[in-house]
Order: sequence, then C-alpha cells, then structure tokens
Amino acid sequence: MTPYDATPSDAGDRLVTAAADGEDRAVEAALRPRDLGEFIGQERVREQLSLVLQAARKRGATPDHVLLSGPPGLGKTTLSMIIAAEMNAPIRITSGPAIQHAGDLAAILSSLTEGEVLFLDEIHRMSRPAEEMLYMAMEDFRVDVIVGKGPGATAIPLELPPFTLVGATTRAGLLPPPLRDRFGFTGHMEFYAPAELERVIHRSARLLDVEIDSQGAAEIAGRSRGTPRIANRLLRRVRDYAQVKHDGLITAGIAGQALDVYEVDGRGLDRLDRAVLDALLRLFGGGPVGLSTLAVAVGEESETVEEVAEPFLVREGLLARTPRGRIATAAAWQHLGLTPPSAPLGQRPLPAAQQQLFGSSDGPPTEG
Repeated sequence: MTPYDATPSDAGDRLVTAAADGEDRAVEAALRPRDLGEFIGQERVREQLSLVLQAARKRGATPDHVLLSGPPGLGKTTLSMIIAAEMNAPIRITSGPAIQHAGDLAAILSSLTEGEVLFLDEIHRMSRPAEEMLYMAMEDFRVDVIVGKGPGATAIPLELPPFTLVGATTRAGLLPPPLRDRFGFTGHMEFYAPAELERVIHRSARLLDVEIDSQGAAEIAGRSRGTPRIANRLLRRVRDYAQVKHDGLITAGIAGQALDVYEVDGRGLDRLDRAVLDALLRLFGGGPVGLSTLAVAVGEESETVEEVAEPFLVREGLLARTPRGRIATAAAWQHLGLTPPSAPLGQRPLPAAQQQLFGSSDGPPTEG
C-alpha cells in the first residue's frame, strides 16, 4: 500500500477516531460506570468532583455548575451522568450546536425541575444570544423572555428552579471568560495511561462476556491512543476476530493479528497516519514541507491532515510543526524502519519524487 491509497472518506470511518458513532453510543450506554467508585482513571478530577458532590449533599443544595474540558472519548458525558446519579437527580442532555437561538435555550431552562442536571455538550459551539441568556440563568436562576419586537418588545422575567449545568468542551479556549467564570468547578480530562486503559478493557470485557488475558488487554491498550472510547471499539473488533478465527479467547498474539487486519499498528497509528508519515519521509526527505503540499501527496484535504492526523502524530512526537513547514522527528524514521538522511536540512538534496513535483533540486520547499 502506498500513501496515495488514503481517500477522503477514510477520515470519517477511522477505527481510531475519538468521535462516537451510533454503534459506539449504544455500546457505551451499557458499559458506562454508574458512580464515581466505578469510574476508572482521571484520579484528580474524580477526587475533586467527589468533594463537590458530597459537600452539596450535606448542605442539601444543588452542586455548583461544572465545566469538563478535554479531548473527546475520555468520559465527559459519563461523568455528567454520574453527577446526576450521585445527586439522585434527573438529567437533561443537549448540545451547543442544537441551541442556535435564545428561545431554544429558554424552552429547555423553563422545563427544568429543581435539582435537575443539564448536560450541555460542545458548549463552545452555542450561539452568542443563547450564551448571553445562559449567564443570567447560571448566576441568578432567572431568564428574561422577550415578547414582541421593536419598540413594543417587553422583557418578562422567568424564575428558574435551582439546577446544575454540566458543560463539556473539547476546546476550552473558545469559551468567553464571562461564561468560564460562572462555573464553580472546572475539571480537565487527561489522556489515559496504558495501565488505566487495561483496567477499562478488562471491565468492558466482563460486561461484554469476552474472554481476554492480561497480555491481550495490554496489546489493545497500547494501540488505543490513551482514549477509553477507542479502547472499547478496538476490543469489539478484536472480539469479532477472535470469535471467527479462533476460540474466542483474546491473547496478545490474537489481538495483534486482529488489529493488523484493521491496520492499527503498535503505536495506534492507522492508514491515514502512516500515509502522512510515509509521504513526509519518502517523498520529502523528512521535511520541512508545507501542509497543502503534504495533503496533496496523501490525497486528502489540508483540513483533514491538520485536524485529523496531525494532532496525534504531534502528541506522539513523530511530527513537528515549524514556521517552515512540517518536519519528521527521529522517532518517525525509526517507527517506519527508515534511515534518516545524514546531511543537514539546508544542505539536503531533494528526493527524486519531490524533484519531479517541483522541477527543481535547489532545496526543500518552505510551504506548499
């Protein structure tokens, strides 16, 4: 397979994406822990949140509003449900993109019951008018509903019962300071260590009635990118392979064979990730090379390379972004089993494939 085999559709169908599809949501509903004691990982956030909830119960009050930030797939939705369960309160789930008008938010807020938990996913994508209405609702438990238009418009104050807002965001920097300041507790979710993912996999295997040994769990955990959602998805695919090709028991060897079939390598890189690295190393000698040029080389849109493939490659130390373009690190050469050029970047001749692309051998391009 060459780096040109990747197609734009690959980005949406990746086995290692942290986004949840319909199947993931259905399985996650069955695998979700019900209380903080069952929740694995995120020790600091778990301990701090437990104090917030215990104190609220002792006071007989609703907990402070909670903001959970971090990459997708780490358990923000699960924690929101645990907050509701710990407080013995109902939960209402919605998302920022679904609230495009202040009236949408007013309808939701006005139907809340006392103590109810409102989970607002991707809160940074909420419209500005709704966001401004939320300020008053969070602080004073009141909203002003505008009736009429123009000079005759009238603001009718609507009192709200005390509730707890749990906001989740993958991009906390996009939240305006007035909104961030109204959350009493902010927790940042970190990627999971392999040992924590092994515990997640063993727990999920028990609930799914899957036989797996410790080496098999370790093999899946090592390819899960530090994300429980990916670990559970890989576990289901390895389960299918083990049941069809073997006797159902997942060992390290069977897990490795299964994930090789699904093109997820030992560090969690899939076909798109390897295509980007392969093009960067073989075609451009490790860089620097511009984003758009690299995207053309792998047959993807620039946005796909930048937003889908690059974050994990940078986090793994395989790729670096510089003012001159993308460059590969020594770890990238080692991972693909290639030997890096010995000449310094500025004195390195262009690879033959790059000379054909640019019609020149004067040196590497700065930006494509």
